[in-house]
Amino acid sequence: MDVAAHLGPAGSFAKALEGYEHRTSQIEMASAVERTLARGGLLMVEAGTGTGKTLAYLLPAILSGERVVVSTGTRNLQDQIMEQDIPILEKVLGRPISVTCMKGLGNYVCLRRKEELFTSERAMDPAIAKKLPLVERFLEETTTGDRGELRALPEADPIWSLLTSSSETRIGPRCEHYDHCYVTRMRKRAEESELVVVNHHLFFADLAMRASRAGQGVIPDYGAVIFDEAHQIEDVVTLFFGVQVGQGRIERLVRDAITTRGRKGTPLLEDSAMNTLAADVLRRASELFEAMPLPAEGSRRSLDVGSLGEEVEERYFALDSALEGLASHATRRAPDHEAVAQIARRAEALRDDLTRVFESHHGPRVAWISRASRGLTLGASPLEVGPILREHLFDRTHAVVLASATLSTGGDLRFIAERLGVRESEDVILPSPFDYPKQAALYVAGHLPDPREASYLEQATREILSLVEITQGGAFVLCTSYRMMRLLAAECREAIRQPVLLQGDAPKPELLERFRAEGDAVLFATSSFWEGVDVPGRALRLVIVDKLPFEPPDDPLTKARAASLEARGENAFRKLFLPSAALTLKQGFGRLIRTRRDRGVVAILDSRLVTKSYGKVLLRSLPDASRCYSLAEVRAFWEEVGG
Repeated sequence: MDVAAHLGPAGSFAKALEGYEHRTSQIEMASAVERTLARGGLLMVEAGTGTGKTLAYLLPAILSGERVVVSTGTRNLQDQIMEQDIPILEKVLGRPISVTCMKGLGNYVCLRRKEELFTSERAMDPAIAKKLPLVERFLEETTTGDRGELRALPEADPIWSLLTSSSETRIGPRCEHYDHCYVTRMRKRAEESELVVVNHHLFFADLAMRASRAGQGVIPDYGAVIFDEAHQIEDVVTLFFGVQVGQGRIERLVRDAITTRGRKGTPLLEDSAMNTLAADVLRRASELFEAMPLPAEGSRRSLDVGSLGEEVEERYFALDSALEGLASHATRRAPDHEAVAQIARRAEALRDDLTRVFESHHGPRVAWISRASRGLTLGASPLEVGPILREHLFDRTHAVVLASATLSTGGDLRFIAERLGVRESEDVILPSPFDYPKQAALYVAGHLPDPREASYLEQATREILSLVEITQGGAFVLCTSYRMMRLLAAECREAIRQPVLLQGDAPKPELLERFRAEGDAVLFATSSFWEGVDVPGRALRLVIVDKLPFEPPDDPLTKARAASLEARGENAFRKLFLPSAALTLKQGFGRLIRTRRDRGVVAILDSRLVTKSYGKVLLRSLPDASRCYSLAEVRAFWEEVGG
């Protein structure tokens, strides 16, 4: 039986699930995925919200008879697949499904690092010591080592940085704990599974490891991969195929070098020479970062490496020499201990990454410096990810599926195809089954001033208060910057009678839980709430967007990509800024209608949507909701469908 028969009106889904309704778009997508997995090649598919996208790719993946990797945009979607979708498929197919969920290395306790911590002086620190019994009991009971199971310790607890692994600290088969390692066990389970569920960060971290000198990843070999939320891929590839050297990374290396211990808990490197070398690395790093141009807090700026001057160059060479000394000492000090060899490799990797930053002006990379609460970071990012994806993924994998609810702009997939370097693919665009004209209204506040004008804040505040009054709360106010989020929240908080939530006041899952529970709350948030957030039902009935979400033109990577387009004679606004904003706007709109029963209003407080010619392009990218151009029209719509 093929996927169309399974999903059809008389198929196995209809027989096994009470109230099942077959969806034509879901069947069409599942059939396209089935073809691609069988014959190979690349499929790009946009399936609107409500299509049943997840089951449409999971079913053909399981029926293919081959191991398929599914990569999701978030860990939440991984959990949904494992906890909701797989049980449904097992019921429908009448058999167990062999599936493994793999998370990033940082989610699992590293037995080597745990042993080093427990036998180090840091174990005597009261803040650490009181948590060690919790960790000990957890490790006696767990079979996975997944820190998410230890709910008594929050995910953000500092102790996890001392207990978990990373691609930088993982030793692999040469580690004395390898056979009992939680990551090793996870990989062995995945090797025996027909379906492996990962997220984009793990997938591309793994791909970067395979492409590096290490040559070995964590995910088992695969011939087919399906990406959900594929519109996120460019940013994730940029992250993992770029380099970052921050003050924190250097400090962690020095700390681990001093605390690395042998089987009997004996420090392997802690001696006078080590202390001298460690101090030298930290001093040289501090001197280098002090000489760098300082960006604003929470931002990054371009780094013109060729014009930094002799002083910066000398300090870079001094840090390079200090790292070389540390690597040499580690190699000589304990050549038989793999944990110490790893310290040497990490020091050499830092040298390599610093070289890539300071030689970025000779190749297709963009150098930058950022500043956050954790300190300064130097980085170099690839200008284009297309060549990377073609070389390391598309040309080496039998079948690749790129799926999302938001891939198209202006009715086609050319923009995302060009960004990802796709040269040949089957393209499928499937509409959402929702009745948007009846379920949703799109309100454009064309009378407001340009968001760049001084009077905008006051008038936007009044508009938000009026909209919240119409729907009696249940609102997301999605802002394009933290600054505007805080300003609007401060202006509105006293006047809104409903509970007001602000991103940053609590972890994201906690904020969402409170928002759902309140039923009439108003949440002010930024980019992390524009996508990957699912609040079906009446709790979310109003989505307000403060400004059109254009990428900041002064971001170093955006600026370089725009300059590259202009150098080729293309219009950067039309080719980069406009379609990128269209995709983000679609994501924001997509927060509102999640089921056939949902009703609500999307309000965009940016008059450029109707006063500028490019506004038509953005409007064409949005669902065909009822259009409102005044608050009176919004009120009338809401009284009719949702009041």
